[in-house]
Amino acid sequence: MKTFISSLLASVAASSVLSSPATAQHAGHSPAEPQQSAEVQADDKTKCEAEAERHRAMGHPVTEGACEPTGQPEAAMDHSTMDHSTIDHGSMPQGRPGEGAMDHSQMNHGDMEQADASSSSMDHGQMDDSQMNHGQTGSQDMQGMDHSSMEMDPDVEIPLLPPPPEAGSGPARAAVAIWGEEAMNEARRELVRETDGGMRFWFQGDRLEYRAREGADGYLWDIQGYYGGDIDKFWFKSEGEGSFGEPVEGAEVQALWSRAIAPFFDFQAGVRQDLTGPERTHAVIGVQGIAPYQFEVDVAAFVSNKGDVTARFEGELDQRITQRLILQPRAEIALSAQDIPKLGIGSGLDRIEAGLRLRYEFAREFAPYVGVSQEWRIGQSADFARAAGENASVTNYVVGLRFWF
Repeated sequence: MKTFISSLLASVAASSVLSSPATAQHAGHSPAEPQQSAEVQADDKTKCEAEAERHRAMGHPVTEGACEPTGQPEAAMDHSTMDHSTIDHGSMPQGRPGEGAMDHSQMNHGDMEQADASSSSMDHGQMDDSQMNHGQTGSQDMQGMDHSSMEMDPDVEIPLLPPPPEAGSGPARAAVAIWGEEAMNEARRELVRETDGGMRFWFQGDRLEYRAREGADGYLWDIQGYYGGDIDKFWFKSEGEGSFGEPVEGAEVQALWSRAIAPFFDFQAGVRQDLTGPERTHAVIGVQGIAPYQFEVDVAAFVSNKGDVTARFEGELDQRITQRLILQPRAEIALSAQDIPKLGIGSGLDRIEAGLRLRYEFAREFAPYVGVSQEWRIGQSADFARAAGENASVTNYVVGLRFWF
């Protein structure tokens, strides 16, 4: 019996000696504390991983298993070298009190060096805020809205799209079905009257000039004008020339109906009456207008009451040296389908005249000029001129006046 009690006491003493270190470690802890410590450790691990992810998103190197960047302390970090355009701030965990993500209470802001504005290492002006996803911040009501994907460039023009196919699917004269053909015809005529520009009178003395030349000096007139609207006009023209002290060599008048056939061209038809020489009346058909590059052209064909067919081409171009000083080259060509001995005209190319005039516009409506003009009689027409005692080639030095009203 004594032997059993002695063995039991020896066993209890040995157990007390062996368990004293563990008992000292858990002094003051309840039996449930080992389980609670495991949960705290798991929560700390989750927070550590979240903190590591936050630093990685900012571009800080964080080793696996660590919570914060290793290496140099944070105070020496140069944020100006960071590329903030690739940082998605919306995905960063928001530090709230009690979560342990960032405890500002432990930061000693008083010891931080105040960065001078001129030497600050963080240059916010270089940040590309258009790439920052602010829509994911917890304080915003519109969570998930990525404003960085919106195009807000004011220089980008809105594309002009074509009209939808339905725009031209209706009838060409849909108003006729509502108002009737008669009412719409009157409306169209009224539209033409209102937008025609009204009736106008215009008169121009294109060339009124004195001609100094070998032999007797001469004169020339070339006038034209019209009365009408933008589409239809009554057009009149007159040309003539002669030598001082002698009868008028040639003179004519034209009365024409003119119809606009293009923005810068009129079709003309009417009659021409010769006022000198053998009496002739001609039917006239032609076009007059402004060709590309501002060439003023006048082309006409004539058929006389004797069956003679002739044609005439005139062209001129105003070259502005200044706003008032203008150089005008001019050319005229006359053609004939047959010989007309009574008029001194040979078949084919009858006559060529080329001139150069320099005018000064004191006003647009009033411009004196000086110039030179050269005339050639060609082929059979030159023979007719020589037979009549005239020169086949004449040079004229001219002084004249150009006006309009």
